[in-house]
Amino acid sequence: MALDPGPIGFRPLSRDDLPRLQRWLNTPHVLQWWDKPGPTLAEVEGKYLPRIEGRDPTDSFIIEYASRPIGYIQRYLIEDYPGYAQHIGLDERAVGIDVFIGEPDLVHHGLGPALLKLFLRDHVFDRSDIASCIIGPAISNRGAIRAYEKAGFVYVKTAEIPGEDEPEYLMRIGRYKGTK
Repeated sequence: MALDPGPIGFRPLSRDDLPRLQRWLNTPHVLQWWDKPGPTLAEVEGKYLPRIEGRDPTDSFIIEYASRPIGYIQRYLIEDYPGYAQHIGLDERAVGIDVFIGEPDLVHHGLGPALLKLFLRDHVFDRSDIASCIIGPAISNRGAIRAYEKAGFVYVKTAEIPGEDEPEYLMRIGRYKGTK
């Protein structure tokens, strides 16, 4: 059953969110596609505290549904990660995003495309210097690919990224009418 996307919101990741984030990263539906093996709380703190404290260029957010924390989304300028930029080969200023819904009871209820559209509007294309947004699910992650297509992303190419278990199904969405 599809849920009403109206109560979706985003807030910056905080230190208090890290135990929840660690729990989500260890749920089977997230663990299958994200940070293998499942990270300890110390590993989560090591990776995400620099983001919270502004020492890492990735901006991290908690996704909320009716004020309930339900997932995680991050954004970053592709150019801030030159190794990744080289492998995907874009010639425009782009933001990369990664996302998951961590609460198992809210997976597969149609929230993905709606939350992506809202995040794109409010947290990606709110900057006039951004030409596009990139997302790179694993090539076998068909559920994510379908959700990203519903949000307007289109396939660009398959990219081999060192350290990834399988190639990325690189998808792009450009700035659209109604954005600044």
